[in-house]
Amino acid sequence: MAKVESFELDHTIVKAPYVRLAGTEKNEKGSTIQKYDLRFLQPNQEALPTAAVHTLEHLLATYLRDELTGVIDVSPMGCRTGFYMIIWDEHKPADVAAALTNVLKKVVATETVPAVSALECGNYKDHSLFSAQEYAKIVLQAGISDDPFRA
Repeated sequence: MAKVESFELDHTIVKAPYVRLAGTEKNEKGSTIQKYDLRFLQPNQEALPTAAVHTLEHLLATYLRDELTGVIDVSPMGCRTGFYMIIWDEHKPADVAAALTNVLKKVVATETVPAVSALECGNYKDHSLFSAQEYAKIVLQAGISDDPFRA
């Protein structure tokens, strides 16, 4: 059975919020893809409500593309403590943390959520901009580390 990187992480010792490089893959043609763990809340202690996760997913997917080149996808973690970002090329965790900080500031200031109609979204009624902004404030107040084991 193949190992799953995120299942190998000791979730009892990480200190959220943080940005963590969770993996780098290179293909035979030299292309590089990175997977980042964008952890908002402390694992096994807190979880984002689904409407906040959904709204943050839409906002992060939009705003991270403005901050970083090569963003392929931003997806919520099943545990609802953060998100995974898949991105082309190599990026430093500190740069991703700075970009995420800028994005969360935009989230706090935004007045609209992109793609929230029945045409654009598979569960368009399950959004909460208020909740997304409150959690963005919590993460910003705590500060985003580029070291998952250091507060």
